[in-house]
Amino acid sequence: MLTVSEVTKAYGGKVLFEGVTTTFDPGHRYGLTGANGAGKSTFMKILAGELEPDNGQVSRSPRSRLSVLHQDHYRYENDRIRDVVIMGNPRLWAAMEEKERLLESGVFDDETGMRLGELEMVIAEENGYEAETEAERLLAGLGIGAEMVEEPLRALSGGLRLRVLLAQALFGSPDILLLDEPTNHLDLDSIRWLESFLEGFGGVLIVISHDRHFLNTVCTHIADVDYENIITYPGGYDEMMTQKIRWRISAEKANASKQKKISELREFIQRFGANAKKASQAQSRRRAISKIEMVDLKRSNIQRPFIRFEPRVQSGKLVLTVDRLNKSFDEPVLRDISFTLTRGDRVAVVGPNGIGKTTLLKCIAGLYEADRGKVALGHEVSAGYMPENHEELISKSDTKTAFQWLYQWRPKATVEEIRGLLGRMLFPSEDADKPVAALSGGETVRLLLARLTLTGDNLLLLDEPTNHLDLESIRALNEALTRFDGTLLFVSHDQTLVDEVATHVLELKGKGGFDLFPGNYEEFLEKTGRSEGYR
Repeated sequence: MLTVSEVTKAYGGKVLFEGVTTTFDPGHRYGLTGANGAGKSTFMKILAGELEPDNGQVSRSPRSRLSVLHQDHYRYENDRIRDVVIMGNPRLWAAMEEKERLLESGVFDDETGMRLGELEMVIAEENGYEAETEAERLLAGLGIGAEMVEEPLRALSGGLRLRVLLAQALFGSPDILLLDEPTNHLDLDSIRWLESFLEGFGGVLIVISHDRHFLNTVCTHIADVDYENIITYPGGYDEMMTQKIRWRISAEKANASKQKKISELREFIQRFGANAKKASQAQSRRRAISKIEMVDLKRSNIQRPFIRFEPRVQSGKLVLTVDRLNKSFDEPVLRDISFTLTRGDRVAVVGPNGIGKTTLLKCIAGLYEADRGKVALGHEVSAGYMPENHEELISKSDTKTAFQWLYQWRPKATVEEIRGLLGRMLFPSEDADKPVAALSGGETVRLLLARLTLTGDNLLLLDEPTNHLDLESIRALNEALTRFDGTLLFVSHDQTLVDEVATHVLELKGKGGFDLFPGNYEEFLEKTGRSEGYR
């Protein structure tokens, strides 16, 4: 059990949460949710003991093992990948290292023998004889094959290194597991594997995620950071939102009813308070007013952008033709890819990381030149591209303000139109004048989405558009793309977005193969026999 008692934390005069008291019980899996900046990561650091609260304390059983998903892969870059995973159990790893040192020393006296026996007991208690097998199983589930486990961590790309650190956090059945955005850098197949793994986790799990499908699948409870408090609801994210909205509506109605009653009592007091014959009645009403308790409805920190994509010109029926497209970077990435899109198609591009999804979008957007084959846009087609790497459009050295950066994409727009659009995308007037280099990840994504709203393209090419967005912004984007009456080709690891938005699924396979499936993602999984493949 993890117990939180009267915990308060504020930054720069802003209270994130105040007097939080709650418990996290074994066997329960908690999603920690809230708007960007609400304090989720701060609270997670307090739970992990990495940050002290202003007031209050966090306690857990002294024998419980806490495991945290770390992001600093440079710390382990010279260590073998399999060893990095086993380091997730410090007691086991320390025993294994000491045993290795003693055996290498060549000293085998009685004292050394006794110590080796003690170490063997620790290794056995921590299931150390299965450690390498477990580590490789975790790595395989996260898309890192057995051929890589002996390599140093530096042999992997940054995204794959973070997968190793996720395997490290999962290793060895910890009692308490804290995961901050574990699905970052995972493809859909790896996310589904992780969902299945965590559903079988028996300790205390607390996870921050902006993936609604992940939260609904994995979590038994949601701990929501809002109203300067943390309130725990049973069920997944969608159930939490339903309960939260119902409670708010009920509380507002109760307050309105109480306020009406107070007004009626005050009216009587005002009319008859000076009347000696009714003085006792007036005094009774004053006492009644003092007993009425209003529900303290603090302002929610959740905000939702208004996103709408409206093509300025309707395209022809045939929107895009990709004919035997080939692209290589030292090794072939895309090989003989051919498909067509017609107006209204919304196609999700799926496949393992590194298979060529981003490359395909860049070839269509004209940023990469194909080695062979062709990409042809149809009549009146205007393509709008949003890259996964945001610095391709918004450089950290750019001195423009958010207003100036957006204005450059449509100089004929009025100042009111640009500022109105920024306001709908949650940029108040002072933030509209903020330099783009100083924007947060979520602000940068909202600015890129505002650009696509402004340019009014009828073919959208979106590469991981949900990165850095909070759950409410993702819901708004989901609805906007569902309503979009143009054509869409997109890459996303958000399964809810893929399932609810896509009308087709384009799967890129190894060695350049591909398949185009009509239907949503769930239908694609059923057709390919993978709907139960991770259970």
